[in-house]
Amino acid sequence: MPPQPHPSPAFQLCAGHAALDLVNSLDDRFAAPGPAERLTDYGALLGFAVQAGLLDARRARQLGRTAPAVAERVLRAVRELREALAATLYAHVGGRAMPAADLRVLERHFGSAAQHRELRWRGSRGRGSLGWDFGRCAQRPELPLWLLALSAADLMTSESLARVSSCGADSCRWLFLDTSRNHTRRWCDMRVCGNRMKARRFQARHEAHVPHRQ
Repeated sequence: MPPQPHPSPAFQLCAGHAALDLVNSLDDRFAAPGPAERLTDYGALLGFAVQAGLLDARRARQLGRTAPAVAERVLRAVRELREALAATLYAHVGGRAMPAADLRVLERHFGSAAQHRELRWRGSRGRGSLGWDFGRCAQRPELPLWLLALSAADLMTSESLARVSSCGADSCRWLFLDTSRNHTRRWCDMRVCGNRMKARRFQARHEAHVPHRQ
């Protein structure tokens, strides 16, 4: 049976940019037990693209009829894109040089996505503007891959790259776009990691002041 888009919202999208949410779709990336894959199949990928605002639900349902073998190939390509993004962005956040091999992977995906766009006039005659869309390629199963690649290209080649940061919780380290005024945001989500780390610090202070029994 062809994969169908998973119901949304199934993902916690708190990064402020679809490309960063894509990286975070491999959860617990640095955890000792090992990472947890959230893009489990093509249906999950379609659900992610819809939730991230890259794909509308009607198009996702159409793409959900993709043959399983083709869907699996696209999913592998999206994961390849994601891991190249992760390698380059975590290197950037850590003050290290971006790995050349991963940059070449990104270059390939960015270029492929751009090649499938068409320049079209939007609006009525005399009023409107030229814009890019996928036109005849919008029915292709690779559409979510191309949309994510262009989103990533937009981030990686913009001034926003300097605002990419990682969660201060060692057990998390999700990426996010720090849009705070003084670039002081520490957590991917204050309601999750922020409160958790506050609770841990409170417990540590409390235990430090509790006298030990002999």
